[in-house]
Amino acid sequence: KDAKVQRNKGLVLKKLERYDDAIACYDKAIELDPKYANAWNGKGNTLLSLKRYEDAIACYDKAIEIDPKDADVLHNKGVVLRKLERYEDAIACNDKVIEIDPKDVKVLHNKGLALKKLERYEDTITCYDKAIEIDPKYVNAWNSKGNALLTLKRYEDAITCYDKAIEIDPKYEHAWRKKGLVIEKLIKNED
Repeated sequence: KDAKVQRNKGLVLKKLERYDDAIACYDKAIELDPKYANAWNGKGNTLLSLKRYEDAIACYDKAIEIDPKDADVLHNKGVVLRKLERYEDAIACNDKVIEIDPKDVKVLHNKGLALKKLERYEDTITCYDKAIEIDPKYVNAWNSKGNALLTLKRYEDAITCYDKAIEIDPKYEHAWRKKGLVIEKLIKNED
């Protein structure tokens, strides 16, 4: 009969990929305390794992209704909106998180991903640059910046970004693959 215990049990069950059991725990926590935002968020995260995106958004909206300044919930909702290709909505969610925590590199990265889908490449690069300024070792931002530069056919700049990502994490497969692709393009251009 303790909402926090039910929510914690839901967290563990989700990690064990026992999603239906996790949802049942979150539902019990919500039944015990309908204003328990963390239970709504946990249920939303579990539904996200099941790719039940609209249901996840409904849970995140409940959590946001309870606590409109919960950056984690807003971030999670932004991720789901991006997966649903609702890029403008995702950017708006990310902007709310950035207002709360301007140094959240994951949110800056997610905003950049949504901007790239809208072909707003310079804005995309600006987001990645802000993330890199905050955390110079944030490998995903370096890799994604390289991808945006590759799209703009700024090959040398893209290689620089991929090299930085590889320097940070020598096993970062995406950067190696994209760097190879850029080198191949450069060789064809020379021919």
